[in-house]
Amino acid sequence: MSKLFDDLKNGLEEAIEIEKGKKTGKNTTFIFEPVKKYTNTEIKAGMTQAAFASYLGVSSKTVEAWELGRTHPTGPAFRLINILDEGKEKELSFITKL
Repeated sequence: MSKLFDDLKNGLEEAIEIEKGKKTGKNTTFIFEPVKKYTNTEIKAGMTQAAFASYLGVSSKTVEAWELGRTHPTGPAFRLINILDEGKEKELSFITKL
């Protein structure tokens, strides 16, 4: 058959063995650091509104509202801002350095 079929079959057979206690399953634990929240002053201190909006996938008006303190970013936006703040943006597949 196909490789996909074989992989699925092997995975299901392994799951059955684990369920029956014949084999021990793998357990991976991830620890996520809390999301840092940024103030409107910290948001202003970065790049232009247009570049920042493009990076976050929001409108320039949204960034403007954050900078003025009218609204605040949500969790996912804070996480992306934190990645940028820590200089880890090179790890993101949607950013290309020219």
